[in-house]
Amino acid sequence: MFNTQNLKKLDISELRSQRWYAPDTIRAFAHRQRTQQAGLNREEFMGKPVIGIINTWSELSPCHSHLRERAEAVKRAVWAAGGYPVELPALSVGEVLVKPTTMLYRNFLAMETEELLRQHPIDGAVLLGGCDKSTPAMLMGAVSMDIPMLFCPAGPMSSGKWRGQTVGAGTHTKKYWDQLRLGAITQHDWIELEGSMTRSIGTCNTMGTASTMTSIADAIGFMLPGASSIPAADSRHVQMAAKCGETIVDMVWHDHKPSKWLKRENFINGIVAYMAVGGSTNAAIHMIAMANRAKIKITLDDMEAIARKVPVLANLFPSGDQLMEEFFFAGGLMAQMKKLEQFLHKDVVGVTNTTLGSWIENAHCYDDNVIRDLDNPVVPLSQGCALSVLKGNLCPNGAVMKSSAAKPELRKHKGKAVVFDDHQSLSDNIDSPELDITKDSVLILRNAGPVGAPGMPEWGNLPIPKKLLQQGVNDMVRITDARMSGTHYGTCILHVAPESAVGGPLALVKTGDIIELDIEAGSLNMLVSDEELADRREHLKPTHRTFDRSYAALYQQHVTQADEGCDFDFLQAGSDVPEPPIH
Repeated sequence: MFNTQNLKKLDISELRSQRWYAPDTIRAFAHRQRTQQAGLNREEFMGKPVIGIINTWSELSPCHSHLRERAEAVKRAVWAAGGYPVELPALSVGEVLVKPTTMLYRNFLAMETEELLRQHPIDGAVLLGGCDKSTPAMLMGAVSMDIPMLFCPAGPMSSGKWRGQTVGAGTHTKKYWDQLRLGAITQHDWIELEGSMTRSIGTCNTMGTASTMTSIADAIGFMLPGASSIPAADSRHVQMAAKCGETIVDMVWHDHKPSKWLKRENFINGIVAYMAVGGSTNAAIHMIAMANRAKIKITLDDMEAIARKVPVLANLFPSGDQLMEEFFFAGGLMAQMKKLEQFLHKDVVGVTNTTLGSWIENAHCYDDNVIRDLDNPVVPLSQGCALSVLKGNLCPNGAVMKSSAAKPELRKHKGKAVVFDDHQSLSDNIDSPELDITKDSVLILRNAGPVGAPGMPEWGNLPIPKKLLQQGVNDMVRITDARMSGTHYGTCILHVAPESAVGGPLALVKTGDIIELDIEAGSLNMLVSDEELADRREHLKPTHRTFDRSYAALYQQHVTQADEGCDFDFLQAGSDVPEPPIH
């Protein structure tokens, strides 16, 4: 699996862990002594590469509930390959049960991953994660640490059915919630759905943020080629985890760390895959942050330029009508990438030190309806793409949307703003019969960005008011500085930057202002004079909550804006952090 060609094999004395274990000093004596205290014989760990298994398993993260077992598969392969595996638990940022949002803790997990690797005698790492923010977080931390590493994805859950209908996690939750609000399904139906929609271990079975980010990481080269597509409950997933253990030992012996193989072209390949699978808008933030940790510049403009060339080809919810298990059986990500050869840099390598061209050489598509050809996209480029970037006086630094999920008639639109200052007031009033709103209105939520919320929750799929649902309206223009779940759909404009809480123009909008959207032109503006906006700014008062203690305070003080990746300013690429002294 690992290609050793043109790579020099290290001597045992060159391994990082030997700073802890090898010297004839009192401190090294203590390190060896305490390792034996755990029940290991001296020969079981001495003279071997130490492999850290960073595990985000948690009983409150159902997407990761099988990762303890996968860690055991990694360990057995590490032992067999001549390494010494150690499992290190890390913060689990599983969606749904973490409040207010896992995005608040992405940087926390990135810090923890980096520091776990730095503070311990680790030569290489296998990262176990997969739910939404865990993938970018762990990769950000491991790239910053810059030791040999690879990612072992949790894998998507099995496909779901309800009364003969295909149901996908997240996507159909929102759909059936609206039907419940309308009375189209009963409370009994709703409870039955609750217990049957998510039927196995693993991440969402739609092309939500989890599979978007693992697909991107796969295309960049952070994992064994094609690993992102393997369903969590499949026996091949266990086999893949074991292969990760075998591969990381070879990577350590040949010092195959990110700085030696990771290039801008790897990220371009990741963007191509992102657009073709119709991925989550959340990836726009994460890709910028991940690239920055590798001292590589990727921008929203880079992503949109590729989005305008690469249509949505993966027929997966929410853009299509299939689920991740069907994608795997159709050939998976490598089969999709083979159909994208003309857009890819095939000479770059990944963790296996093999070229992308070799990853897709033997890939085959077994279902052209699930994995489409370029001449038969799920959504033609003329009707939208996976990522559209908008700019204008409402979002001078950019806003994003999945235009492929928008109603065609809303691609060019003018309407009166209906503004909510916080999520609670929106929730309390959205279904009020007195709410002055029509299908042509533009629904706006502010103070929901990185600083304002804080943490930029997935509130962006703003609910359609009940009075409009009753009229048959199922989409309208919605604008916010928040994010949106990758499983959702609709004409939702997200990540408005700068956000309202730091004085961005979104803070100046008033109910009744005319908002103009033109997706094709890439513009989003409020039709308010510069003089009026200047007057509003002069009288602007903060309306978001600020924290003076806790991690939330650190987050608000140091997080960057959405167009910059929402990383902490002090964690972005800079001078290297020195190794810890060992006395």
